[in-house]
Amino acid sequence: MNDVDSAADVVAVACLLLGAFFCLTAGLGLLRFPDVLSRMHAGTKPQVVGVLLIMVGGAIRLTGSSVTWMLLLVAVFQLLTAPVSAHMVSRIAYRRRHERRDLLLVDDLGGAPRAEPGAPRGDEPADGDARAERGEP
Repeated sequence: MNDVDSAADVVAVACLLLGAFFCLTAGLGLLRFPDVLSRMHAGTKPQVVGVLLIMVGGAIRLTGSSVTWMLLLVAVFQLLTAPVSAHMVSRIAYRRRHERRDLLLVDDLGGAPRAEPGAPRGDEPADGDARAERGEP
């Protein structure tokens, strides 16, 4: 074993450990944060970085193997799917009022006017009409 291999192993282990730490912090954020929007932020940003670091560490350690291309493919899919799915879940949670609006620093969608005072928005819960009749928001 030469110095280049041992240096590559050290970098690979550092990437793997740092990636595992980011994934752990993402999991802790999902448990500790108070609302959906905060949890989505904690579940995507450090988790994506953690998975990418783990993929880089695996690719460095498995240099020259056919597994490296599979790791690259997993990393690309992670970059494409995690932010988009988190955006969609956050958007639905916001529109169905499953978040704490007092925690929002800026609410760009809060002042959007409706077409008619009682018109359905199209993305309300299925029991939206029944809740409106009872006087619930």
